[in-house]
Amino acid sequence: MNDTIYALSSGAPPAALAIIRISGPKAFDTVRSLCGGLPPPRRASLRTLRDSQGLPLDESIIIIFPGPNSASGEDLAELHLHGGRAVVRAVENTLSSIDGLRQAEAGEYTRRAFENGVMDLNQADALSDLLYAETERQRKSAITMMDGFGSKILEWQQDLLQISALIESELDFSDEDDVDSGSIDILRLKAGGLVQQIETLLNAPSVERLHDGVKIVLGGPPNSGKSTLLNALTQREAAIVSDIAGTTRDIIEIPISIDGIAFLLLDTAGVRTGSRDDIEKIGIERAQKAFAAADIILWLGDEHPISEAKIIPIAAKSDIKSNRHTKKLSLSAKTGEGLDLLKSLLVEMAQQMIPAEDSFALNKRQGKALREISETLTALTRSDDWLIMGEYARIARLAMDKLTGKAHTEELLDSIFGQFCIGK
Repeated sequence: MNDTIYALSSGAPPAALAIIRISGPKAFDTVRSLCGGLPPPRRASLRTLRDSQGLPLDESIIIIFPGPNSASGEDLAELHLHGGRAVVRAVENTLSSIDGLRQAEAGEYTRRAFENGVMDLNQADALSDLLYAETERQRKSAITMMDGFGSKILEWQQDLLQISALIESELDFSDEDDVDSGSIDILRLKAGGLVQQIETLLNAPSVERLHDGVKIVLGGPPNSGKSTLLNALTQREAAIVSDIAGTTRDIIEIPISIDGIAFLLLDTAGVRTGSRDDIEKIGIERAQKAFAAADIILWLGDEHPISEAKIIPIAAKSDIKSNRHTKKLSLSAKTGEGLDLLKSLLVEMAQQMIPAEDSFALNKRQGKALREISETLTALTRSDDWLIMGEYARIARLAMDKLTGKAHTEELLDSIFGQFCIGK
């Protein structure tokens, strides 16, 4: 935290622009050494950057942000350069030669923002989700967490403080032999209401499925058209298609996006009994495991060994055979017949498996902390002893501190901020 760090915070050159951020106690001294003076705070100013020999490096836009009102919570400067590789390399070489400056580590800007109170861990999680968002649904979810989850946590913290204050007042001013049942009822009502809010969120779909994608497994007997359908959905030749039965031996995984929702397509080996090919048997075993882990199964064939709840039966190859009298979805991956309907069905089913656009989507860390709070407050509501209830309230407050990052370990922070890129 005492070092001054720098890093390229924009995309890799060449580009129209390149932005290098400098953060730390020597950030403004560094700007003075590069351009001979300090521009007004938060005002874009054109300056000539020079190296230690006074030779020009680039014509740059300089913006400085005095701490603590900056993205990192400390003095921060941005150098907006021309985005050529040689320009960026020359400026970085000059910065590396200045005493007290070093290149930032992955996620260090965001970690400093956390350490300086600019953001909490949940906002850092949401920022990471936003940076890695690949679909519109993922982007909206990250924005919702960044904008609204902190306010909800603040509301819960106030509720916890009120619960704790009520317990303390009873411990301080009530006769130990005269338990006020009315106060206990109020306490249980408040704690129970908080538990209900938390449980509602815990029972909602988590963010992991939104990130990883709804898992769709294509299954059926050999040569039923699975690989052709995979190629049609991915709109590229992702799998080998052949008239020879059993071409697909191993599982092929392809991520796609439909209507802003992430899906993971898995093409599997054809399932049949009586195979004498040892490699094919292994492929069939892997297919069976994929069916068990699937969110949705597209079954191209007659009989299927899977629960009806998550299966879409498909009558494939409608371009070469009639599927008029079947209750299955008639589809031709070659002509496109039925593809739009299939995509609509997939989106409709996925909507029930992923977080709603206007709801909070918890990750595992957040879910674990909230589960601890819920279980502790539930135990509180079942107690009649004010001392024990006070201890439960204290444990719940500590769990809330874990959620926001007020109580943390270095290993936890390393895990979270290590996911960010250098320059963020």
